[in-house]
Amino acid sequence: MASFNKVILLGNLTRDPQLRYLPSQMAVTEFGLACNRKFKTSTGEQREEVLFVDCTAWGKQAEIINQYCTKGRPLFVEGRLKLDSWEDKNGGGKRSKLTVVVENFQLLGGRDGQGAPPGAGEGPSGASEGPPAASAPRKSAPPAQAQQPPYADEPHFKDDDIPF
Repeated sequence: MASFNKVILLGNLTRDPQLRYLPSQMAVTEFGLACNRKFKTSTGEQREEVLFVDCTAWGKQAEIINQYCTKGRPLFVEGRLKLDSWEDKNGGGKRSKLTVVVENFQLLGGRDGQGAPPGAGEGPSGASEGPPAASAPRKSAPPAQAQQPPYADEPHFKDDDIPF
């Protein structure tokens, strides 16, 4: 049976990221995201619901999030769900916690990160100011090819021929 575990979140950090290093020198940071949902009740009343999600990032992504993100900053996160279970030391009961393991993210807002709309921090070249998204390296675009002459049997339209 096939399975799929993918989470996409857009929210604001609820606290400053907490960076630590494992004995293997692997960086790990934990942070929380608040995701809001606005809706109308059956009576027409406007309501807002907030979901708080714990997230964990590893390696270079953990270091970048720790360096550039602070409480309140908007962040786009892609990842997978992970369920941790353990025995409670005090009561002996079972405990569990659902977290999102970050696989990709995008910093949003301006350099100060205080809610500027996406793209607001872009310069004239269209490149976003600040660090790039922490994802797999992007391949460069293929070289532009010379335009092929149209085939003889292909219809030739001009902008004036289109009726709208």
